[in-house]
Amino acid sequence: MPAKLPALVTGATEGIGRATAFALAREGHPVAVCARTASKVDALVAELRASGFQAAGAACDVADPVSVTALCRAAEQALGPIGVLVNNAGIARLKPFQDLTLEDWDATIATNLRSLYLTTREVLPGMRQRREGTIVNVASLAARNGFAGGTVYSASKHAVLGFSRSLMLEVRKENVRVITICPGSVETPLMKTQTALSVRLDHILQPEDVATAIVDALRLPARAMVSEIDLRPTDP
Repeated sequence: MPAKLPALVTGATEGIGRATAFALAREGHPVAVCARTASKVDALVAELRASGFQAAGAACDVADPVSVTALCRAAEQALGPIGVLVNNAGIARLKPFQDLTLEDWDATIATNLRSLYLTTREVLPGMRQRREGTIVNVASLAARNGFAGGTVYSASKHAVLGFSRSLMLEVRKENVRVITICPGSVETPLMKTQTALSVRLDHILQPEDVATAIVDALRLPARAMVSEIDLRPTDP
C-alpha cells in the first residue's frame, strides 16, 4: 500500500480538529497541526508521537499571512509536501446584531474565511503540480441556513461554501479534490460556551463523528469525490 500523504489540520488542539488529527494519523497520514497557543500545540504533537504517529506542529494565527507561510514551510520541511489540507480553524461570535461589534465581524471573517485563502494559496500550487491532493473545508449547516444571533457566523460559513464550490470547479480536472463538510451542532468547547442556540448536548454530534466523515471521504478512490457533506445528528 502506498504511503499516505502528509496532512495539515488547522485549529487542531480541541474539538473537531483534534479528533480529525488523530483520525488521519490512524489512517497512516503524517499529521501537522496548528492552533494559536504554542503550549497546546506542543502537547498535542507529543501526544500524537507518544501514540506512535508521525507528527509536527507550530503555533499559528491562521488569519496572518506571515504566520501561515511559516507554518506550511515548517510542516513540509518536517513531513514532506502537504497532500491533505483540513481547514478547520474557526470562531463563533454569536449574539444579536445590535450587540455585534466591528471587531466581532472582522475577527470572524478573518478566522473563518480569510484563513482559507491563506492556507490554500500555500499548499494548492504543489497539489496542482503533483496532480494529487485534497482540501477539506469545515463549514457548518449554518452555511445553508441562517439563525437568530448568527449573522456574522452564518455569513462566514455561507462564504466558505461558495469559496469551496468555486475552487472545486477550478481544480478538479487537475486531480485535486475540494470537499466541504457542513456539520450540525457538535459537542465542542465552542458549543458549550455559546448561548444563542438551544441544544441538547447529549443528542448532538461528537467531534469524532465529523472526523470519521472526513476520513471516509478521503478513502474514496482518487477518481471519485464527494464535494459536499451535510452531517446531522440522528435524533437532535
